[in-house]
Amino acid sequence: MGKQFPALDDAHRTFIEAQHMFFTGSAEPEGRVNISPKGMESLRVMGPNRILWMNLTGSGNETAGHLLEINRMTLMWCSFETRPIILRAYGTARTVQQGDAGWPDLAQYFPPHRSARQIFDVEIEMVQTSCGYTVPLMDFRADRDTMQKWVDGKSDEDIRQYWADRNQTTLDGKPTGVPVRGS
Repeated sequence: MGKQFPALDDAHRTFIEAQHMFFTGSAEPEGRVNISPKGMESLRVMGPNRILWMNLTGSGNETAGHLLEINRMTLMWCSFETRPIILRAYGTARTVQQGDAGWPDLAQYFPPHRSARQIFDVEIEMVQTSCGYTVPLMDFRADRDTMQKWVDGKSDEDIRQYWADRNQTTLDGKPTGVPVRGS
């Protein structure tokens, strides 16, 4: 049976930091729900009720668009290698775009990445753990280097042009707010 908590405790933080990936969930009031897998170098637990995650360039930019309309977000981790557990953090998030006044203060917590589009500053309202009895056991082999290779083959202007061409609207045609000019 699931258990609910008002905040992350030390055991939750330890569990999160041991996972190699997490999932994000967001939605506008109407339209499609977005669920997306992310790599761990893009997430930092800042305290019992706060998580930061840096959103790197991808084929879409749904979360940023969703948060322009409603700022709710869910983050989820599954244990694939150890005891079966699923942890979800429910809350609200604000978007900090490259070039915003708060960007340098938040970006310092992450390795520099030329394809970083946004940082989402998540305020956690509830944490829930549940069994992960049906989550498969899988061995971690390595992080993919595909994103870094893609970035290494692009200039900063190429990346911003990609944002202009592919990251300006959600699947439902709503704006994402991603900046496309120099930051």
